[in-house]
Amino acid sequence: MMIYNRRKDFRGIGVAASILVLWGLLLVYLLTSYSVRFTSPLTYVFLLLQTHLYTGLFITAHDAMHGVAAPGRPKLNKAIGTVTALLFAYNWYPRLLPRHHQHHRHVATSQDPDYHHGSFWPWYFSFLKQYITWWQLLLMAITFNVLKLYFPVENVVLFWMLPAVLATFQLFYFGTYRPHRGEHPEDNPHKSGTQPKNHLWAFISCYFFGYHYEHHDKPFLPWWQLYKTK
Repeated sequence: MMIYNRRKDFRGIGVAASILVLWGLLLVYLLTSYSVRFTSPLTYVFLLLQTHLYTGLFITAHDAMHGVAAPGRPKLNKAIGTVTALLFAYNWYPRLLPRHHQHHRHVATSQDPDYHHGSFWPWYFSFLKQYITWWQLLLMAITFNVLKLYFPVENVVLFWMLPAVLATFQLFYFGTYRPHRGEHPEDNPHKSGTQPKNHLWAFISCYFFGYHYEHHDKPFLPWWQLYKTK
């Protein structure tokens, strides 16, 4: 058992490090070496890829909230969560942690910070108000003004700022709105839906979090093992 646990620990750290490194390397390349051409499909491919990696940063921070980014190593696990949350638009991990566990304890109720009884757009703006603070916006504004001194402004907007916005939308739509909207039967203890089995789409859309009932049922599984429960 100890060997198995250590192996899981190593793999979790490796997955987290891979997302972090890929996000950083691609961002550096796109800011320093890529010439934006709005007529080129490659520009939009890079935009979507960077958005996906931004989403991966937050999913990694989410895994840390469940103690599975580096299981058995609480200090490293917290460090991974703190760094990846900060890189995703200056989110503060100690603020996110209790809110996320409150979501799991009181899912789809008035005590759930992720839930809003209403249509899509009011729910989305309610979600943003729960997780975006004035100091995040201030830090983003300062960072943007610093970055544009050194890199082309269109690169900063397309590959640093816009992917964070799109990733927020991606996380909300696939990880909150679709799974928790509507009424759920009484025999659904997690008040969560799930998408049909399609591992490729589940990964591309939101790192398997379309399998959302499965996540609430087994929150101890990291994202990269979640598909096994489907």
